[in-house]
Amino acid sequence: MTIVILCRGKCGLSKCITVYLLAMALADLLVLIFNVVLYEMNEIYFPDSFLDYTPICSLNLFLIFACVECSVWLTVAFTFDRFVAICCQKIRTQYCTYKTAVVIVTTISGLSILENIPIYFTLEPRIIIDNIPWFCDVKSSSYTIPMWVTYIWIDIALMPFIPFILILMFNGLTVRYILLSSKIRKGLRSSGSDPEIENRRKSIILLLVISGSFILLWMVTFIHYICAQITEVQYLHTDYNNPFTIMEQAGYMLQHLSSCTNTIIYAVSQTKFREEFKTLLKYPLAIILRLANYLKRKYVQN
Repeated sequence: MTIVILCRGKCGLSKCITVYLLAMALADLLVLIFNVVLYEMNEIYFPDSFLDYTPICSLNLFLIFACVECSVWLTVAFTFDRFVAICCQKIRTQYCTYKTAVVIVTTISGLSILENIPIYFTLEPRIIIDNIPWFCDVKSSSYTIPMWVTYIWIDIALMPFIPFILILMFNGLTVRYILLSSKIRKGLRSSGSDPEIENRRKSIILLLVISGSFILLWMVTFIHYICAQITEVQYLHTDYNNPFTIMEQAGYMLQHLSSCTNTIIYAVSQTKFREEFKTLLKYPLAIILRLANYLKRKYVQN
């Protein structure tokens, strides 16, 4: 629904912002499709289906990691775009444009795919039945071979360690700029309400919610990543009595929730978006009422 509403272009948002929000919504939707529907729900409701063949399972996991990384870095890119728009007046007109947004979204999407290709080759069959490989496990060599260990640490740095730092830094600088400019504005206006101050206060709240939501929902996954590197803990274990397995699965659950909240925080906070959302919800009901009235008139005429 978010994608449909944004494509209609009636939310009063610039083309630059719309590109970022559309890309974020699409990336989050792909995370929910590949991760929740094709992986988690398949494991619970359709066990031993063709999706559990090792090649298909490996491809699905690769797509999951690529989509999650794309979603995270799109959030960083949009945070930086808002930082430039608010704090960097000199380069705002050159950077915050439709073409720049398209280039950045395309680049992030391509790099996310390329960076996660090695994931496919770190997986092996859990079991082989009648020469058919089933399920996916991380190869034990991935924890010992220096090349794979280096890759995993780089992957942890790219997601979510560096995004943590960048989102905190950009939002922190943005909040500081807003507070300083608001203080100056209050000094110039001796009395009376100021709509601009109220808008800036809402911007600070929005930025704090964005940073807090992202960090809290990714913290468990981040801690598990670190534990897996400094201990003998392995990924994708099925022993649900193991505390590290519970931590891993809880982290994935919160990570899925993060894919649901990003678009809501950015888009639903817009008044015109909420109006379009209500209109979209009422549209099917309006069609049904028109159809009912048309059938009623036909019945009366007959």
